[in-house]
Amino acid sequence: MKSVKEILKSSGLDANPHNYYEKSSLNTPSISSLSLQDNGSNHANFEKALCCPICQGRGIYLEDDVAHPCSCMQTRKIENQFRNARISRDLMNCRFERFRLEYYRSEFGDQSHSDGASRALQAAKNFVHKCQQNPHSLGVLFTGPVGSGKTFLAAAIANELMEAQLKVLFLVVPDLLDELRATYKSQVNELDLLDTARTIPILILDDLGVHNYTEWTRNRLYSIINYRVNEQLPTVITSNLTLDEMEEYIGVRTTSRIIQSTRIYRLTVEKDIRHQMYYEREKKK
Repeated sequence: MKSVKEILKSSGLDANPHNYYEKSSLNTPSISSLSLQDNGSNHANFEKALCCPICQGRGIYLEDDVAHPCSCMQTRKIENQFRNARISRDLMNCRFERFRLEYYRSEFGDQSHSDGASRALQAAKNFVHKCQQNPHSLGVLFTGPVGSGKTFLAAAIANELMEAQLKVLFLVVPDLLDELRATYKSQVNELDLLDTARTIPILILDDLGVHNYTEWTRNRLYSIINYRVNEQLPTVITSNLTLDEMEEYIGVRTTSRIIQSTRIYRLTVEKDIRHQMYYEREKKK
C-alpha cells in the first residue's frame, strides 16, 4: 500500500515536509490578516492562503508520512462563510471595537446622539450574545438618517456571528428587489432566493428605504418577514424610514410584523459619518 508521500510524489508534488516552513501560527495567514484587511487586499490575501507555505494549497501537511490538516483550512472556511453570507469586502472590516462614539458628539452639547449610539451598540452586542444562546431571539431594527452608522452595526453583527460559526445572510434590500424582479419569469430561481431568505438562521436586511416597491415586491418582502416571524427566526433590519413611512412604502402588515419581532433603536448624528471620515482622511494627506 502506497504511503501518502508516495502518492504525492507520483502526482509530481514534493511531499518532503522539511521543504515547507515549520508548522507554526506565525507562518499561517491569520483570520485578521485575511478577512479583515483594508479594502482591496482581501482577494490578494486569499490567493496567498491558497498557496499556503505550510501545505502549498493542498490543505494537508506531512509529518513522518502522516497527513495532518493544515490550519489554513480554517481560514478558507471563514472566507467561504463571508462569500456565502454575501457580505461585501468593505463590510468585512466592521467590528464593534471599531464603532467610534466620537462621531456622535455634538458641537452644541446635545448628548442624545451619543446616548442613542451607545444604546444601539450595546443592543447589537446583546443580540450577538443571545443568538449564540438561543436561535429564536428577537431581531433588531436600526433606524436613522443616512450616514448614522446603521449598516456598520449590522455588518459588525454579521461578522461576529459568522466567526461564531452561525449561518448569516446579508442582503441589501435594493439588490434583493432587483434579484426578485429578475426571477419574475423563473419560478424556480425565485423560490430558491425566497426560501434562503426565509429559512436562514439569521437574516440581515440592509437599507430598507425609499425604493420602487410594487405590489409584487411588497408581497415578496411580506412573505420573507412573515415566515421568519412565525418561525421565530431573528432578523436585523436597517432603515432610514420612520415607522409611518415604512407603512407607506412596504405596507402596514409587513411593518406590523417587523415591530412585533424586533427591538427598535434609532441612530442620529449632526454630520454624516461618511463626511466626517472623508475629512479625516484628507487631513492626513
